Amino acid sequence: MLEFLGRLDQQAKIRGFRIEPGEIEAALASHPAVSGSAAIVWEAAPGDKRLAAFVVPAAGTEPAPAELRVFLKGRVPDYMVPAVIEVIRELPLDRNGKVNRRALPRPRGEPQAGNAPLVLPRSPTEELLAEIWKEVLRREEVGVHDDFFALGGHSLLATQVVSRARQAFQVDLPMRSIFESPTLAGLAERIEATRRAPSGLRPPPIVPVLRKARD
Repeated sequence: MLEFLGRLDQQAKIRGFRIEPGEIEAALASHPAVSGSAAIVWEAAPGDKRLAAFVVPAAGTEPAPAELRVFLKGRVPDYMVPAVIEVIRELPLDRNGKVNRRALPRPRGEPQAGNAPLVLPRSPTEELLAEIWKEVLRREEVGVHDDFFALGGHSLLATQVVSRARQAFQVDLPMRSIFESPTLAGLAERIEATRRAPSGLRPPPIVPVLRKARD
C-alpha cells in the first residue's frame, strides 16, 4: 500500500514506512561516481509499488547499480533502498530547472539483489526460512544476506512469508519483522530471538515445510 503525503516534499508511505526521496537522492549524490539522481515511486505491476532511482554518472565514471545499492545500505534504512537503480545520461528538467519526475523513463530493470557473493543458509532456522522464501519468491536459491524486497518481494508476498514462518516455527512473529529485518539472516535472527524468549515453555521443534513440485 502506498499513500502520498504531499506533492511539495515528495513524501510517501510504502509498506507502512515514511519514504523521503530527497534523503535517497542526497545519499546517492554523496557517491563520488554520481553527479545527479532522482528517486521515484514505481508501479512494477498493478498494486505492486516500489522505489526506483535514476542516477547520472560523474564524468569518466560508470557506477554499477548493484554497487550503489550496497553503498546506500550503509546510509539509509533498508526500506529506503530502491529495488531498482538505473544509470541515465541526464535528468529531465522542467522550465524552472527542477527535475521533471513525470518525464523520467519507466524503470526497465528487474529488482537488484546486490553484488555480494551468495552465502547459503548456515543453520536449521535459516535453511527452513530459505525454503519458504524460495517457494514464495519462486527462486532456485537465496542467500542469507539477500534482501527480500530486492529479490522482488512486496507486501502481499511478505504476508505469505510471515504466515508460513509463524506456522513452521510456531512463533508469534509480528508482521513488521520482515520490513525491519528484510534479509534472510536478519529475519532468522528475529525468529530465533522470539523462540528463546523466556516463557516457561520449551520452544517447539522446527516443523519442515515441503516445497511443491513446479510445473
